[in-house]
Amino acid sequence: MKYPLITHDPITGEPLVVTRLLGPTTGIVIEGQFDLGWIGRLTSEQREFVGVLVRNRGNLQKVAGDMGASYNTARNRMDEIVAAIEGIAPVPQAAQSTRPGMPVEHRAILDRLAAGEITFEEAMEQIRGLG
Repeated sequence: MKYPLITHDPITGEPLVVTRLLGPTTGIVIEGQFDLGWIGRLTSEQREFVGVLVRNRGNLQKVAGDMGASYNTARNRMDEIVAAIEGIAPVPQAAQSTRPGMPVEHRAILDRLAAGEITFEEAMEQIRGLG
């Protein structure tokens, strides 16, 4: 039985290291420590997004349509993937330009609310949780 690729420890969130490779036809086993590369930095949702992006030949408008989301939501997810691949924390451009002076964390929550990704109640709970 094959399972979907997991790239992070479900307890700590730390990246996992591949230590064993198996040739299914030959039975050859190779052991060591193998890096998953850039794909190992992505969540399963981000890998799924990349698949939709490739199927749509990089057209974010079509990706947004397939996702049932706005173009800005698709673009923000793309920005998150680029940041994950580069190993940096993304700061959404929409949050930077449309809500100046507001803490980045609050802007990100409001952008998710505006994109329909969370409800008003969830947004308020998250903002209250920030203190």
